[in-house]
Amino acid sequence: MVQAQAWRWSGNETCLPWPRVLSTSGMITEAFLKERDKQAKWNGIPLLLQKLYVNSQPNSDFSKCQSILKEISPLLSMEAMVFVTEDRKFSQESTFPNTYTFDLFGGVDLLVEILMRPTLTTQKKKQKISDDLTKDCLSILYNTCICTDGVTKRLAERNDFVLFLFTLMTNRKTFLQTATLIEDILGVKKEMIRLEDIPNLATLVSSFDQQQLANFCRILAVTISELDTGSDDKHTLLAKNAQQKKNLGPTRAEINQATLLNIPGFIERLCKLATRKVSESTGTSSFLQELEEWYTWLDNALVLDALMRVANEETEHSSPESSDESGVANTSSRTQLPQSMKIMHEIMYKLEVLYVLCVLLMGRQRNQVHKMIAEFKLIPGLNNLFDKLIWRKHSTSTLVLHGHNQNCDCSPDITLKIQFLRLLQSFSDHHENKYLLLNSQELNELSAISLKANIPEVDAVVNTDRSLVCDGKRGLLTRLLQVMKKEPTESSFRFWQARAVESFLRGATSYADQMFLLKRGLLEHILYCIVDSECKSRDVLQSYFDLLGELMKFNIDAFKRFNKYINTDEKFQVFLSQINSSLVDSNMLVRCITLSLDRFENQSDMKVVHVLSECRLLSYMYQMSNRTTFLFRLINIIHVQTLTQENVSCLNTSLVILMLARRKDKLPGYLNALQKMEYDEKYPGFILNNFHSLLRFWQQHYLHKDKDSTCLENSSCISFTYWKETVSILLSPDRTSPCALVSYIEEPYMDIDRNFTEE
Repeated sequence: MVQAQAWRWSGNETCLPWPRVLSTSGMITEAFLKERDKQAKWNGIPLLLQKLYVNSQPNSDFSKCQSILKEISPLLSMEAMVFVTEDRKFSQESTFPNTYTFDLFGGVDLLVEILMRPTLTTQKKKQKISDDLTKDCLSILYNTCICTDGVTKRLAERNDFVLFLFTLMTNRKTFLQTATLIEDILGVKKEMIRLEDIPNLATLVSSFDQQQLANFCRILAVTISELDTGSDDKHTLLAKNAQQKKNLGPTRAEINQATLLNIPGFIERLCKLATRKVSESTGTSSFLQELEEWYTWLDNALVLDALMRVANEETEHSSPESSDESGVANTSSRTQLPQSMKIMHEIMYKLEVLYVLCVLLMGRQRNQVHKMIAEFKLIPGLNNLFDKLIWRKHSTSTLVLHGHNQNCDCSPDITLKIQFLRLLQSFSDHHENKYLLLNSQELNELSAISLKANIPEVDAVVNTDRSLVCDGKRGLLTRLLQVMKKEPTESSFRFWQARAVESFLRGATSYADQMFLLKRGLLEHILYCIVDSECKSRDVLQSYFDLLGELMKFNIDAFKRFNKYINTDEKFQVFLSQINSSLVDSNMLVRCITLSLDRFENQSDMKVVHVLSECRLLSYMYQMSNRTTFLFRLINIIHVQTLTQENVSCLNTSLVILMLARRKDKLPGYLNALQKMEYDEKYPGFILNNFHSLLRFWQQHYLHKDKDSTCLENSSCISFTYWKETVSILLSPDRTSPCALVSYIEEPYMDIDRNFTEE
């Protein structure tokens, strides 16, 4: 083993770290190193490191250091290239002896010392390190990080070095190597850095050109995103609430978001970069000059090969006998990249920018961010890019994103579409700026719908600044609907498309918004996907059920359209089967139908009366036995210990059913029915005890002073006061009350005082 041989060279099981060993005279001879080198197959790396150490001391000639690194670099880059190519799946179990040996003998620590030497010396005349030497040091460090376990984590523990790296980003020649190394280091750092600790951050950011700013967004993504956001829905609410009690102040990510927003012009530059057309991208000659760095940015050596081949072919076709004057003209044509490559280049940049904007839109300063991106016309700009860049037919590119492996299907094309849809979702969700997704003509259409229905226009529509909306024949929302209806059945975009459109409908129910989408055939498309294509994906089904609920809620025209499409008992049974296959996914639709039925029953309009009598869905929900069955199942599938942001809606849907029953003085009838169903299942008390615990948790969770209850009011059109009152009545300890849960649990089966943390 290389490790065993390396650590026995001194004839002693314990040895000093390599840089200190080098400085201890007489401890190692060159002859000894050469002898051991042949046996251990170190490829001369320890000898080269010894020379590097000697020549990197204060007042040494650093030019010799560079020549030494030129010998070391190929030995390590060769292994790194193997790691980042398609062969990586075969190399995962193999070792990288050169990078391992380099680190084992202190090479990493030595390079860090060389890089930071100018900042550590107390001499008045600082020692200058050339750009080329800096680039070589950074490249070797990066190659060692990706090939040798533990190196990146060790570097991440050195806060002084991490912050120092940011100072190297001011130099264009070393920017890309620095950015790539920083990103990898921050990706494994235990504690998120504070952006305000970066020296002269605002000046640094303002010095970036557009290309550098896009790359810098890759780094920012790590500093402004909460850990494990991707699996947020899977974390229990109990755990989240406990964590919130510990962390009363803003998180490090939230502090970093605020720091970014305080940088003058930062959001404006991101909006310009996100909406820049491909033809406006920065000169391709500077892009080609960075070809050798591309593989470190994209983690794909095939990209480097393809680009170099393009550049070489165009160089060969240029005339070698051209004059100096024509040579200048030929330079630009010689360095032009194919349009497809320029598009991919632009897509990669926009990905990072859209991600940062999306995270900021979901943060504490959401309203501030909304105001700025509206002012800087992000939405109309994205609308203009929709057909040619965002939703173009994606290429068969072999590129993969940084941090993904070759077997991953997250190509830049696919990921840009998903990131774009996530941005639309965050932008529209419960915010009046959502109407910027329309153009002026479509806004007029909303006004006409309200006028025809004799209902007041929504204030947000009236107050929308027409100079900031989409231009062109169609707005962004309409474009999204068009591609949504054309999407193949098995498409991975269906979930995100439905979420983005649903977010436009969230908040207080707007009849005009619903009719705008109904007129474009959205309801029929959703029903086709649920019933006719018999979608099997749970995520897609959930997104369609949620969207259907928002689209139909309180809208008699929507129920009429539903009944026209679901026009046979067979179709209706398929629809019910999809609902019942996973009530967690469909419970929001069940809530919508229940609320709508309650409202329609109180109306005397003949159209409403006719639809009530004809609609299969409303007739089904009208039967109390069906509502009670849904209630029983909703309570049975959730428990306090397993409540998450995803399934807590089942508890709220249960409450909606009981609140509407309470309004009609029918609450005792439902509780009696639940008790009877318990006995039928041979488990007396198990449902009502569980429901009692769930409601106690509901009080702790939703009555917290920082909890926003407006979403419950908006989604149900029931005041939050009535929610609280109903829960209190159900939790009453008075066993003589016909509306208290305890009245329906016999003493031997009473188990309502268990602590939430108990299993």
